[in-house]
Amino acid sequence: MKILVLEDNERLCKLIENALGKHGYIVDCIYDGEEALDKISNGYGCFILDINVPNLDGISVLESIKMFHKDTPTIIISSNHDLEKIQKSYETGCDDYLKKPFFMYELIQKVQKLCSTESYLLDLGNGFIFNYQKRYLMKDNEEVTLAKKEILLLELLAKDIQRTFSFEEIEEYVWEGEPSSLINIRALIKRIRKKIPEEAIKIVKGVGYSMNAKNIKKEL
Repeated sequence: MKILVLEDNERLCKLIENALGKHGYIVDCIYDGEEALDKISNGYGCFILDINVPNLDGISVLESIKMFHKDTPTIIISSNHDLEKIQKSYETGCDDYLKKPFFMYELIQKVQKLCSTESYLLDLGNGFIFNYQKRYLMKDNEEVTLAKKEILLLELLAKDIQRTFSFEEIEEYVWEGEPSSLINIRALIKRIRKKIPEEAIKIVKGVGYSMNAKNIKKEL
């Protein structure tokens, strides 16, 4: 899972990046609110925002996140203990609020609670298992090599195996905000179907793709 961290204290941001990285998360450190706003459509599964950052404050960034990505969990971290700011954060749609200074394990616990899937593993059939959090594919206990876009596609479809993801959502998540095309999406599906059971990815004509898999409660 990719996480955007908006924090203008570079040292703290790197500490957060390293701590979350040890738990299998991919972290982008952003130090400027306007830059964060430009990147919110790059396929993040979770946002961690400081309030007082240069050019555009974290609450304004949060407003845009909840406008366009309302189901994506967002955690506010701030040294601002003003009750009005805390209330404003929750009213705008933050899922949790962590006051600085904090212990890193507190943040990790909140991320794991809010931003992780219930099950880490998906059974794709024929001995194929996809580890959602650690982002790798196994076939009979041997790892299958995947390209970055193949990993991102499986990661997106694994977010909700009951749901069909539109072509637009796939383009946004897998190409990380860069423009693509339906031809490229179909070519990617064709490539990955050569590495997993073909029936593991289903198409709904004119709508998008979904994953045909079963949750496994036990982690490898």
